[in-house]
Amino acid sequence: MRAVVQRVTRARVTVGAEEVFRMGDGLLALIGVGRRDTNASAGELAQRIVHLRVFADAAQRMNRSLLETGGTLGVVSQFTLFGDARQGRRPFFGEAMPAEQAAPLLEAVAEAARALGVGVVCGRFGASMDVELVNAGPVTLLLDTDRLF
Repeated sequence: MRAVVQRVTRARVTVGAEEVFRMGDGLLALIGVGRRDTNASAGELAQRIVHLRVFADAAQRMNRSLLETGGTLGVVSQFTLFGDARQGRRPFFGEAMPAEQAAPLLEAVAEAARALGVGVVCGRFGASMDVELVNAGPVTLLLDTDRLF
């Protein structure tokens, strides 16, 4: 699994005119599911996101996690994170897991984060979503359960 994780002061996801979720301080995670991913990958990614120490402590150092701040985790499906654009101009998405298999794994990430004690809001899998956010810092991290980066 791959994720682009951004520290946010607020975020909102809409599908057409419908607001799917709105959140305040926390982390917004755009998550892609790859063909080799499993429930174990989902659990590992949730652990890594929830425990990221990217929030300021009393000394203004990035030293606190979502668990410590009480922030929210926003989970949004982003299959294009597995797009390979190394050749040509059109990305190849062959390493992205098919939607019917990816949806339960994305939900497994959300459930694992909830089980760790974090409030979670989710986008709508498979929908064309508009994602609005205010990136605080800015802080943006790339995570990959295969540890490619």
